[in-house]
Amino acid sequence: MTIREIAKLAGVSISTVSKIVNNKDQNINAETRNRVLKIVKEYNYTPYGTVKNISTAKTFVIGVLLRDSSRSGRMLQGIISAAQEKGYCLLLFDSCCSASQELKHITALCKNKIDGLLWEPVNTESLSHQRYFDDLEIPVVYVNTPQAPDALSIDYRQLGYFCTQKLIKWRHNRIGCLMKNDDYCSAQVFEGFKSCLFDHQLSLSDGMALSLSDPSCASTLSSGGITGIVSSHYHEALSLYGQLDKQHYKIPSDFSLISLHSDITEAADFPPVSCVRIPFKELGYEACQSLIALCEKEQEEVSPFSFDHSQLLNHEDSINTPPSCRGRKFIVLGSINADVTLTVDGFPETGKSTLITNSSSCAGGKGTNQSVGTARLGRQAVLIGKVGNDADAALIFDTLSQNQLTTEGIFKDNGAQTGKAYVYVQKDGEVTITYIPGANLRLTPEDIQAQSPLFQSCEFCLLSMDIPMEAAMEAASLAKKYSAKIILKPSALSTLPEIFYRTTDIFVPNRQEAAVFCPHIDTVEGQAEYFYSKGMPVVIITLGHEGCYVRAHHLKKFLPAADFSTVDATGGADAFISALAVHLSEGYPLEKAIQIAQYAAGFCISRQGVTTALVDRDTLHAHIGQASPDLLKL
Repeated sequence: MTIREIAKLAGVSISTVSKIVNNKDQNINAETRNRVLKIVKEYNYTPYGTVKNISTAKTFVIGVLLRDSSRSGRMLQGIISAAQEKGYCLLLFDSCCSASQELKHITALCKNKIDGLLWEPVNTESLSHQRYFDDLEIPVVYVNTPQAPDALSIDYRQLGYFCTQKLIKWRHNRIGCLMKNDDYCSAQVFEGFKSCLFDHQLSLSDGMALSLSDPSCASTLSSGGITGIVSSHYHEALSLYGQLDKQHYKIPSDFSLISLHSDITEAADFPPVSCVRIPFKELGYEACQSLIALCEKEQEEVSPFSFDHSQLLNHEDSINTPPSCRGRKFIVLGSINADVTLTVDGFPETGKSTLITNSSSCAGGKGTNQSVGTARLGRQAVLIGKVGNDADAALIFDTLSQNQLTTEGIFKDNGAQTGKAYVYVQKDGEVTITYIPGANLRLTPEDIQAQSPLFQSCEFCLLSMDIPMEAAMEAASLAKKYSAKIILKPSALSTLPEIFYRTTDIFVPNRQEAAVFCPHIDTVEGQAEYFYSKGMPVVIITLGHEGCYVRAHHLKKFLPAADFSTVDATGGADAFISALAVHLSEGYPLEKAIQIAQYAAGFCISRQGVTTALVDRDTLHAHIGQASPDLLKL
């Protein structure tokens, strides 16, 4: 600090300052004298006459100037350890994040003639004060200051990369990054997160950037297909853990979580969050070692700070493989269509015009509907089928992508158009459908056989008979070969081949379909008994607003429908089958799984369309939790 700078701070001339510090201030008023002396003391100003007599001998004292000591405890431990090893003492100052306080400490450090300085600046402007140390030939090593050249800093990008890579190794491919808003550490972790996704050929979407300041964060997680979370801050991770727990999601069974932590020894034993320790202690130790080497002229520049982050992970207790990899996948086979829904006052009749009051288009078909329904309820499904090479195919792929479904099982056929269905919906919700099968009819047994590796990890095969019979039979054979359970929807059939009586685990016809296969029996109970006697272990005949009748080994009863008003009954059965399979997979008893599936069907028929009306897991369970809370208890 120069006399000119002191004079400027005090608002007086240089000569006035000189007179006061040299005891020649007889003609200066007391107020001015006191103001100047206060500034001189605060900024540790030393008159030139004293400075020129300062010895150049080593003091073996290192200065440490921290931005905020409350956040630098671990780094300070490393600094102390290195200084003690080399026989140096420390002179410690805390700027408390104040630029003015920092400048006062700088003048004090210069006055005490330290050998070197470890400096964590308050802000970028602080770097201009290095000239005070340069004038005295005091070497400076910056720590935790990315803005400074050659600074030794924590590489948060590398930490974010490491955490993301850890989840990828656990087979996660939909990973979210939990961050604080306007936070440097979070921003760098996110850059590392993005870099890791890119290196592993994984896509990045807006829903992957998470913040607890967004009240819908937890629900976004549950509906966005994310299975793993990287958190830049431990306390954010704990808060998210609590929010998910309140919504009955468990870590690591439903989500995997890994977080950065400044000090793993302070991490709570419960909940057990897998933490990567930020290497502050190692940073402090290496920075102090480098500074001492500069002071003793053992080296001329500072080497970059690096560390093996694999040594910093406390445990992997909050990390698991994604649910879709633990519980085997679902395979869905059925029609893939572009649905055009037409709202009418009455169904078309010969010789009469039919007024259409509303129309909409969306992806549809039983295969599409059931795969989307499964994904909305939190399980991974693979849809197998055929589409054309047209605009309707693009609509299908967009819908699957939006629901985080893979398209590895879908074949494009340049010689056919994508299937198309025209769904007429009356005001009472009843529907009639006309359709163009298109590419659906070109699905072959060879196509199914080409996807046989998928069946090896399949738990349920949801099979709808609106695809060619030979392809359906091949799928049933493969499913049985690999011990997958088949849920069969016998749509569009007049007779049921014998193979399906032997291979089907759960048979789900509606009232009309059941009557087609056994016209000699006129009761629902009798029809269910007939199918059961033919070898089908579970028969569920759906009865629309009347619910369903179930026949199984220990179960013969009617189960009522959930209380929903019917707007469009098109996808009720698809929603029912999806929910049934998901909840059976999760260990629910058959009767409870059917009742839950009735609620899923109710949600679907109470809204227009199908894929847009299929319920997500949060909404379904929240509604059941209010209407029938015991139903969700395993």
